[in-house]
Amino acid sequence: MKTFNDVQSIRARINMLKQQGNSVAFVPTMGNLHDGHLSLVSLAKQRADVVVVSIFVNPMQFENASDLDNYPRTLEQDLAKLTSAGVDIVFTPTPEIMYPNGLDQQTFVEVPGLSHILEGESRPGHFRGVATIVAKLFNIVKPDIACFGEKDFQQLAIIRQMVNDLALDIQVLGVPTMRENDGLAMSSRNNRLTEQQRILAPKVALVMNEVANRIANDRNSVADALELARQALVNTGMQPDELFVVDADRLIEIDAQSKRAVVLMAAFLGDVRLIDNVVVELD
Repeated sequence: MKTFNDVQSIRARINMLKQQGNSVAFVPTMGNLHDGHLSLVSLAKQRADVVVVSIFVNPMQFENASDLDNYPRTLEQDLAKLTSAGVDIVFTPTPEIMYPNGLDQQTFVEVPGLSHILEGESRPGHFRGVATIVAKLFNIVKPDIACFGEKDFQQLAIIRQMVNDLALDIQVLGVPTMRENDGLAMSSRNNRLTEQQRILAPKVALVMNEVANRIANDRNSVADALELARQALVNTGMQPDELFVVDADRLIEIDAQSKRAVVLMAAFLGDVRLIDNVVVELD
Protein backbone atom coordinates (compact mmCIF):
# COMPACT_ATOMS: atom_id res chain seq x y z
CA MET A 1 0.00 0.00 0.00
CA LYS A 2 1.31 3.42 -1.00
CA THR A 3 0.45 6.53 1.00
CA PHE A 4 0.55 10.04 -0.47
CA ASN A 5 -0.24 13.43 1.03
CA ASP A 6 0.39 15.71 -1.93
CA VAL A 7 -1.60 16.11 -5.14
CA GLN A 8 1.25 15.81 -7.64
CA SER A 9 2.52 12.47 -6.30
CA ILE A 10 -0.82 10.71 -6.11
CA ARG A 11 -1.79 11.96 -9.55
CA ALA A 12 1.43 10.62 -11.03
CA ARG A 13 0.89 7.22 -9.41
CA ILE A 14 -2.75 6.92 -10.56
CA ASN A 15 -1.92 8.11 -14.07
CA MET A 16 0.75 5.44 -14.34
CA LEU A 17 -1.66 2.73 -13.18
CA LYS A 18 -4.36 3.89 -15.58
CA GLN A 19 -1.90 3.92 -18.49
CA GLN A 20 -1.27 0.26 -17.66
CA GLY A 21 -4.98 -0.42 -18.18
CA ASN A 22 -6.13 -0.52 -14.57
CA SER A 23 -9.57 0.67 -13.47
CA VAL A 24 -9.77 2.75 -10.28
CA ALA A 25 -12.34 2.69 -7.47
CA PHE A 26 -12.35 5.42 -4.85
CA VAL A 27 -13.60 5.52 -1.25
CA PRO A 28 -13.47 9.01 0.31
CA THR A 29 -13.49 9.01 4.12
CA MET A 30 -12.77 11.25 7.09
CA GLY A 31 -10.92 8.46 8.86
CA ASN A 32 -11.60 6.80 12.22
CA LEU A 33 -12.49 3.78 10.14
CA HIS A 34 -14.89 1.01 11.13
CA ASP A 35 -16.46 -2.01 9.43
CA GLY A 36 -18.86 0.24 7.54
CA HIS A 37 -15.94 1.91 5.79
CA LEU A 38 -14.34 -1.45 5.15
CA SER A 39 -17.53 -2.65 3.45
CA LEU A 40 -17.07 0.19 0.96
CA VAL A 41 -13.49 -0.95 0.41
CA SER A 42 -14.69 -4.51 -0.12
CA LEU A 43 -17.13 -3.44 -2.84
CA ALA A 44 -14.45 -1.25 -4.42
CA LYS A 45 -12.07 -4.21 -4.61
CA GLN A 46 -14.74 -6.27 -6.34
CA ARG A 47 -15.40 -3.60 -8.95
CA ALA A 48 -11.98 -2.26 -9.91
CA ASP A 49 -8.31 -3.18 -10.26
CA VAL A 50 -6.99 -0.43 -7.98
CA VAL A 51 -8.60 0.87 -4.78
CA VAL A 52 -7.85 4.39 -3.54
CA VAL A 53 -9.01 5.62 -0.11
CA SER A 54 -8.74 9.21 1.08
CA ILE A 55 -8.59 10.23 4.73
CA PHE A 56 -9.35 13.91 5.22
CA VAL A 57 -11.37 15.64 7.93
CA ASN A 58 -12.92 18.35 5.78
CA PRO A 59 -13.24 21.68 7.64
CA MET A 60 -15.55 23.13 4.98
CA GLN A 61 -18.43 20.84 5.96
CA PHE A 62 -18.32 21.60 9.69
CA GLU A 63 -20.41 24.55 10.82
CA ASN A 64 -19.39 23.94 14.44
CA ALA A 65 -15.70 24.50 15.22
CA SER A 66 -15.80 22.31 18.33
CA ASP A 67 -17.32 19.45 16.32
CA LEU A 68 -14.41 19.71 13.90
CA ASP A 69 -11.88 19.81 16.75
CA ASN A 70 -13.47 16.81 18.47
CA TYR A 71 -13.75 14.64 15.37
CA PRO A 72 -11.69 11.51 16.13
CA ARG A 73 -8.43 11.24 14.22
CA THR A 74 -6.84 7.79 14.25
CA LEU A 75 -4.55 7.77 11.24
CA GLU A 76 -2.14 5.07 12.41
CA GLN A 77 -4.93 2.61 13.17
CA ASP A 78 -6.74 3.54 9.96
CA LEU A 79 -3.68 2.80 7.84
CA ALA A 80 -3.27 -0.58 9.52
CA LYS A 81 -6.89 -1.46 8.71
CA LEU A 82 -6.55 -0.36 5.11
CA THR A 83 -3.35 -2.36 4.71
CA SER A 84 -5.14 -5.47 5.98
CA ALA A 85 -8.07 -4.76 3.66
CA GLY A 86 -5.78 -4.75 0.62
CA VAL A 87 -6.10 -1.08 -0.33
CA ASP A 88 -3.60 0.03 -2.96
CA ILE A 89 -3.33 3.80 -2.39
CA VAL A 90 -4.21 6.09 0.51
CA PHE A 91 -4.39 9.87 0.17
CA THR A 92 -3.90 11.78 3.43
CA PRO A 93 -3.77 15.50 2.60
CA THR A 94 -3.79 18.35 5.11
CA PRO A 95 -6.22 21.29 4.98
CA GLU A 96 -3.34 23.43 3.69
CA ILE A 97 -2.94 21.10 0.71
CA MET A 98 -6.65 20.92 -0.08
CA TYR A 99 -7.35 24.61 0.62
CA PRO A 100 -4.04 26.42 0.03
CA ASN A 101 -5.70 29.85 -0.04
CA GLY A 102 -7.98 29.17 2.93
CA LEU A 103 -11.69 28.41 2.99
CA ASP A 104 -12.72 31.99 2.25
CA GLN A 105 -10.86 31.98 -1.07
CA GLN A 106 -11.84 28.49 -2.16
CA THR A 107 -14.02 27.95 -5.24
CA PHE A 108 -17.00 25.86 -4.15
CA VAL A 109 -19.50 23.45 -5.65
CA GLU A 110 -23.13 23.66 -4.62
CA VAL A 111 -25.96 21.39 -5.74
CA PRO A 112 -29.12 23.53 -5.82
CA GLY A 113 -32.34 22.27 -4.32
CA LEU A 114 -31.12 19.08 -2.68
CA SER A 115 -28.47 20.92 -0.62
CA HIS A 116 -30.97 23.29 0.97
CA ILE A 117 -33.76 20.98 2.11
CA LEU A 118 -34.08 18.57 5.03
CA GLU A 119 -30.69 18.43 6.80
CA GLY A 120 -29.38 21.16 4.53
CA GLU A 121 -31.94 23.61 5.85
CA SER A 122 -30.71 23.31 9.42
CA ARG A 123 -27.02 22.99 8.50
CA PRO A 124 -26.40 25.77 5.96
CA GLY A 125 -23.17 25.30 4.06
CA HIS A 126 -22.71 21.68 5.13
CA PHE A 127 -23.53 20.09 1.80
CA ARG A 128 -21.64 22.82 -0.06
CA GLY A 129 -18.58 21.66 1.86
CA VAL A 130 -19.31 18.01 1.06
CA ALA A 131 -19.87 18.64 -2.66
CA THR A 132 -16.77 20.82 -2.93
CA ILE A 133 -14.38 18.35 -1.32
CA VAL A 134 -15.82 15.36 -3.17
CA ALA A 135 -15.57 17.21 -6.50
CA LYS A 136 -11.97 18.18 -5.72
CA LEU A 137 -11.06 14.63 -4.71
CA PHE A 138 -12.70 13.30 -7.87
CA ASN A 139 -10.54 15.67 -9.92
CA ILE A 140 -7.41 14.46 -8.14
CA VAL A 141 -8.10 10.71 -8.15
CA LYS A 142 -10.10 10.52 -11.42
CA PRO A 143 -11.85 7.30 -10.40
CA ASP A 144 -14.01 5.13 -12.60
CA ILE A 145 -16.12 4.12 -9.59
CA ALA A 146 -16.78 5.83 -6.25
CA CYS A 147 -18.35 4.10 -3.23
CA PHE A 148 -20.43 5.85 -0.55
CA GLY A 149 -22.47 4.60 2.39
CA GLU A 150 -26.25 4.80 2.27
CA LYS A 151 -26.29 5.90 5.92
CA ASP A 152 -25.74 9.45 4.65
CA PHE A 153 -28.81 9.21 2.42
CA GLN A 154 -29.16 12.86 1.44
CA GLN A 155 -25.42 13.21 0.93
CA LEU A 156 -25.44 10.29 -1.48
CA ALA A 157 -28.32 11.84 -3.44
CA ILE A 158 -26.43 15.14 -3.65
CA ILE A 159 -23.24 13.48 -4.89
CA ARG A 160 -25.16 11.55 -7.54
CA GLN A 161 -26.82 14.77 -8.68
CA MET A 162 -23.48 16.59 -8.79
CA VAL A 163 -21.91 13.82 -10.88
CA ASN A 164 -24.86 13.95 -13.27
CA ASP A 165 -24.96 17.76 -13.48
CA LEU A 166 -21.23 18.10 -14.09
CA ALA A 167 -21.16 15.19 -16.57
CA LEU A 168 -18.48 13.40 -14.57
CA ASP A 169 -17.61 9.99 -15.98
CA ILE A 170 -17.86 8.27 -12.59
CA GLN A 171 -20.19 5.49 -11.47
CA VAL A 172 -21.43 6.25 -7.95
CA LEU A 173 -22.29 3.16 -5.91
CA GLY A 174 -24.29 3.19 -2.67
CA VAL A 175 -23.47 0.60 -0.02
CA PRO A 176 -26.05 -0.48 2.61
CA THR A 177 -25.57 0.72 6.18
CA MET A 178 -23.54 -1.59 8.38
CA ARG A 179 -24.95 -2.11 11.88
CA GLU A 180 -23.76 -3.32 15.24
CA ASN A 181 -25.39 -6.46 16.62
CA ASP A 182 -27.92 -4.33 18.54
CA GLY A 183 -28.97 -2.41 15.41
CA LEU A 184 -26.98 0.80 15.92
CA ALA A 185 -25.72 2.20 12.62
CA MET A 186 -21.92 2.12 12.55
CA SER A 187 -20.39 5.57 12.77
CA SER A 188 -17.08 7.11 13.76
CA ARG A 189 -19.01 9.28 16.19
CA ASN A 190 -20.11 6.22 18.17
CA ASN A 191 -16.62 6.14 19.73
CA ARG A 192 -17.50 9.32 21.59
CA LEU A 193 -20.46 7.72 23.39
CA THR A 194 -20.12 6.93 27.08
CA GLU A 195 -20.83 3.39 28.22
CA GLN A 196 -24.33 4.36 29.33
CA GLN A 197 -25.02 6.31 26.13
CA ARG A 198 -23.90 3.34 24.06
CA ILE A 199 -26.61 1.27 25.73
CA LEU A 200 -29.25 3.86 24.82
CA ALA A 201 -28.03 4.63 21.27
CA PRO A 202 -29.78 1.70 19.48
CA LYS A 203 -33.09 3.33 20.38
CA VAL A 204 -32.66 5.53 17.28
CA ALA A 205 -32.88 2.53 14.96
CA LEU A 206 -35.71 1.00 17.00
CA VAL A 207 -37.80 4.16 16.81
CA MET A 208 -36.95 4.60 13.14
CA ASN A 209 -38.21 1.12 12.32
CA GLU A 210 -41.41 1.75 14.25
CA VAL A 211 -42.03 4.80 12.04
CA ALA A 212 -41.27 2.71 8.96
CA ASN A 213 -43.76 0.04 9.96
CA ARG A 214 -46.49 2.60 10.57
CA ILE A 215 -46.16 4.34 7.23
CA ALA A 216 -45.78 1.03 5.37
CA ASN A 217 -49.27 0.17 6.63
CA ASP A 218 -50.68 3.69 6.21
CA ARG A 219 -48.87 6.35 4.18
CA ASN A 220 -51.19 8.98 5.66
CA SER A 221 -49.90 8.35 9.19
CA VAL A 222 -46.64 10.28 8.76
CA ALA A 223 -47.43 13.18 11.11
CA ASP A 224 -48.61 10.92 13.92
CA ALA A 225 -45.70 8.51 13.45
CA LEU A 226 -43.14 11.32 13.64
CA GLU A 227 -44.71 12.80 16.76
CA LEU A 228 -44.65 9.43 18.49
CA ALA A 229 -41.03 9.00 17.42
CA ARG A 230 -40.08 12.40 18.77
CA GLN A 231 -41.64 11.63 22.12
CA ALA A 232 -40.01 8.20 22.29
CA LEU A 233 -36.56 9.72 21.71
CA VAL A 234 -37.16 12.38 24.36
CA ASN A 235 -38.27 9.71 26.83
CA THR A 236 -34.98 7.90 26.19
CA GLY A 237 -33.01 11.03 27.06
CA MET A 238 -32.21 12.11 23.51
CA GLN A 239 -32.72 15.47 21.86
CA PRO A 240 -34.45 14.94 18.50
CA ASP A 241 -32.74 16.97 15.81
CA GLU A 242 -34.31 16.03 12.48
CA LEU A 243 -37.12 13.58 11.83
CA PHE A 244 -38.38 13.35 8.26
CA VAL A 245 -40.37 11.03 6.06
CA VAL A 246 -40.01 11.88 2.38
CA ASP A 247 -40.18 10.28 -1.04
CA ALA A 248 -37.01 8.17 -1.29
CA ASP A 249 -36.45 9.01 -4.94
CA ARG A 250 -37.32 12.73 -4.98
CA LEU A 251 -36.70 13.81 -1.35
CA ILE A 252 -40.03 15.64 -1.28
CA GLU A 253 -43.18 14.94 0.74
CA ILE A 254 -44.69 11.60 -0.17
CA ASP A 255 -47.69 11.82 -2.43
CA ALA A 256 -49.87 9.55 -4.55
CA GLN A 257 -46.96 8.98 -6.97
CA SER A 258 -44.53 7.86 -4.28
CA LYS A 259 -43.45 4.23 -4.51
CA ARG A 260 -40.85 4.37 -1.73
CA ALA A 261 -40.40 6.52 1.34
CA VAL A 262 -37.30 7.09 3.42
CA VAL A 263 -37.33 7.73 7.16
CA LEU A 264 -34.48 10.11 8.03
CA MET A 265 -33.51 10.33 11.69
CA ALA A 266 -31.05 12.51 13.58
CA ALA A 267 -30.88 12.91 17.35
CA PHE A 268 -28.37 14.11 19.90
CA LEU A 269 -27.33 11.79 22.70
CA GLY A 270 -25.30 14.10 24.88
CA ASP A 271 -23.16 16.01 22.37
CA VAL A 272 -23.02 13.12 19.88
CA ARG A 273 -25.28 13.43 16.85
CA LEU A 274 -26.59 10.05 15.72
CA ILE A 275 -28.08 9.65 12.24
CA ASP A 276 -29.87 6.79 10.52
CA ASN A 277 -32.34 6.06 7.76
CA VAL A 278 -34.45 3.28 6.32
CA VAL A 279 -36.28 2.98 3.01
CA VAL A 280 -39.88 1.78 3.06
CA GLU A 281 -41.84 0.30 0.17
CA LEU A 282 -45.27 1.92 -0.05
CA ASP A 283 -48.49 0.20 -1.13
